[in-house]
Amino acid sequence: MPVFTYKGTDAQGKSISGQREADNKAHLQNLLRRERITAKAIKEKGKEFNLPTFGTNKVATKDIAIFFRQFSVMIDAGLPLVQCLEILAGNQENVAFQKCLNGVRASVEGGSSLSNAMRLYPKVFDDLTTNMVEAGEAGGILDVILQRLATYVEKAVKLRSAVKSALIYPVSVISIAGLVVGLLLKYVVPIFANMFSGMGVELPLATRIVVNLSYIVGRFWWILIGLMILVFLGIRQMRQNPRGRFLFDKFLLNVPVLGQVLRKIAVARFTRTLGTLITSGVPILEGLAITARTSGNAVLEDALMKVRKAVEEGRTIVDPLKESGVFPNMVTQMIGVGEATGAMDAMLQKIADFYEDEVDAATKNLLTLMEPIMIGVLGIVVGGIVISLYLPLFSMIAKMSG
Repeated sequence: MPVFTYKGTDAQGKSISGQREADNKAHLQNLLRRERITAKAIKEKGKEFNLPTFGTNKVATKDIAIFFRQFSVMIDAGLPLVQCLEILAGNQENVAFQKCLNGVRASVEGGSSLSNAMRLYPKVFDDLTTNMVEAGEAGGILDVILQRLATYVEKAVKLRSAVKSALIYPVSVISIAGLVVGLLLKYVVPIFANMFSGMGVELPLATRIVVNLSYIVGRFWWILIGLMILVFLGIRQMRQNPRGRFLFDKFLLNVPVLGQVLRKIAVARFTRTLGTLITSGVPILEGLAITARTSGNAVLEDALMKVRKAVEEGRTIVDPLKESGVFPNMVTQMIGVGEATGAMDAMLQKIADFYEDEVDAATKNLLTLMEPIMIGVLGIVVGGIVISLYLPLFSMIAKMSG
C-alpha cells in the first residue's frame, strides 16, 4: 500500500502535517475528513519530485469560469458527474487544467465527493470553490452553485481586467519616459559635454547638473539597475512576511487617490465573496474565514478575522465592522440593514455591484488625472535636459554678438 504525506488544518484551524498509508489520494482524504482534518496538499511519498513540464502550467481564471458555466449546464441536463468531468477534461486545451480535471474525475470514481476531490488541487480550486461545492452537494443544488461560481469568477475577472487596463497606459508612459531619459543621458549628453570641454566655456548650473547625471548613468548604470532589482526583491520579501505584508498594504491604502481605488476594490471583492458564500448556504463564520483568506489584502484579512472572532462571541457583524475602520460607513450601515431584515446575502451583492461600478469610474478618473501629470512631467524632464544643453551655446552666441 502506498504511503502519502499530507498537509492541512484541523478543526481549530491549526496547521497539521504527517504521513499515512492509503489506497489512493481520495481514500486518504476521506480518512482525514473523518478526523475533521482538511487536507490542503497530498503527495505520494517517493514521487514528490516530478520532471519539469514545458507548456502551460497555469490555469487562467477565465478558463475556470468557463468550466463552471459548462459544468452547471451539464449537471442541469442530467448528465452523470463522472461523465461531465470526462467530457470537460477532454475539451480542455490547457494541459495543467486537463490533468487536474482528470485527477478530480479519478477521485470521484474512487468514491470521493466532488468537493473533497477538488481540495486535492488547491492551486486551481480555492477554499471558496470547494466550500460552495460542498454546500451544493449537501443541498442537492450543485448546478445552481456552479452557476453562482461561474458568475462570481466572471465578475472577478471583469474587475481585475478593469484595473489592469487602467494601469497599462501609465506604466507604459513611465517606462518609455525612463528609457528616453536614460538614452539621452548616456548617449546624447556626453557628446555635448565633450564639445563644451573642448571650447573651455563655463557651464551654467543646470548644464553641470545634467552633465554630472550623465556621468553617473554612463559609469554606474549597472549599480542603478542593481538598486532597482534590490528594491523589487526587498518589496517581494517584505510581502512574504505577514507583518511586512500588513504594513505594505496599509501604506498602499493610505496613498492619496490610489488608496481610495484600492479600498473600493477590496470592499467590492469582500462583499461579492461573502455574499456568494452566504447565498450558497455556507455558514457565516466559515464564510468570513474564507473571505479573509481570499481578500488579497492583509489589512482587510486582519479586520475580517477580528469580525469573525466577534461574531463567534455572539456579537452582530455590524459593530466589529465599524470598529475596524476599514469599511466605509455606507457599507456597514447597509450590511446592518441586511442583517436586521434577514437579507444580508442580497444586500452584500448590491453593495458589490455598486462598488464594482465605483471601481470602473475611479480607475477612469485616475487615468484622466494621471495623463496630463505624466505628460507634463515628461515634458519638463526632457525639455529641461535639452534646454540645459543649449544654454552654453546661447551664452557663446551672445558673447560673440556683443
